[in-house]
Amino acid sequence: MNSTKNLPGGVTAAVGFQAGTASAGIKYKMKRDIALIYSTVPAVAAGVFTTNRVKAAPVLVSMRRIAGGKAQAIVVNSGNANACNGEQGEQDALTMASTAAGALGISEEHVLVASTGVIGQKMPMGKVLPGILEAAGGMNPEGGAMAAEAIMTTDTVPKEAVRQIDVGGKKVTVGGMAKGSGMIHPNMATLLCFITTDAAISSACLNRALKHAVSNSFNLITVDRDTSTNDMAIVLANGIAGNPEIVGEGDDYLLFRDALTDVCISLAIDLARDGEGATKLIQVEVRNALTKEDARLAARAVAGSSLVKAAIFGRDANWGRVLCAAGYSGANFEPGQVDIFLGDEQVAQKGCSLEFSEERALDILDNDTVKVILDFNMGKSGATAWGCDLTYDYVRINGDYRT
Repeated sequence: MNSTKNLPGGVTAAVGFQAGTASAGIKYKMKRDIALIYSTVPAVAAGVFTTNRVKAAPVLVSMRRIAGGKAQAIVVNSGNANACNGEQGEQDALTMASTAAGALGISEEHVLVASTGVIGQKMPMGKVLPGILEAAGGMNPEGGAMAAEAIMTTDTVPKEAVRQIDVGGKKVTVGGMAKGSGMIHPNMATLLCFITTDAAISSACLNRALKHAVSNSFNLITVDRDTSTNDMAIVLANGIAGNPEIVGEGDDYLLFRDALTDVCISLAIDLARDGEGATKLIQVEVRNALTKEDARLAARAVAGSSLVKAAIFGRDANWGRVLCAAGYSGANFEPGQVDIFLGDEQVAQKGCSLEFSEERALDILDNDTVKVILDFNMGKSGATAWGCDLTYDYVRINGDYRT
């Protein structure tokens, strides 16, 4: 795949997309907290949403609207989740969409809504609505970076990713942004993710590609084993690139799907690395499992284990915790066949202790990224999951999150 990494622009890198932001003072003064993403033409839309039974009002509204397969704008706020606010919460989400639609001169049904922040607090609409109007007045194709900043809550850095591919002789761009730092766990991980592309692609193919991308990215990261009320990943495809429309699972579809997946993986890793209070990214790779699902189950369990995360924070090469987490994951494997590595240092063989260099293991655990490898020695399937260490700061951040 002809892919270019680290291109600027995020959600406005693709042709025909603009973004605007505002500082409405929803929770913090002097912070951008409203973002508006806009396609100059109606776009094919697909989405994946939280599996939590408790769903925020903007999730319910966006789920209904995206079922139609079309959208042209997304209005997002940070600082307030608009969750558990009953009928008033849904009315507020609808009002946010209608305000954005009126300011942009587009159909209200083509505006999706997303919110992130504190659960169970009323939306301060007296601040939100003027903020939406301000954001709409500042729409521009260079606004992606500011939009990525506006959707942050406890994130310490904005997350953006862009890839370009050649489809049918036309340059196609896929760009995205995401936020998420806490309440992150698979199916799907707690986050807001918005992806834009100028590719021409059918609704069925876009939905299929997004589900594949999410399955191999956001559903393989974990920070704290909590799944939120507001999760969503949305992709808009406006077709302006002019490529032959992707309507089936041929080479062009696979090329696009892989670019979309690459963007999602890049954003997912950034989310895990920026976990609340985190000092290290943990990458867990399971090799030679019987099935892909076995590998995924084990990798996610190890990455999500509080004991593994705490050990890595404390620079303790406690491989027993790794094997224990794999054992309760539901994966089918033989414990007596498993080899375990920290980086390139083998710390267990055939499920048993092994003489290894504690000094070398300590050096590996000092790195910003710690790789944990489990070789099941049973099949040919594998998977990788990402998480972060568990630190004192995680408790501090979440101890006073509401205030």
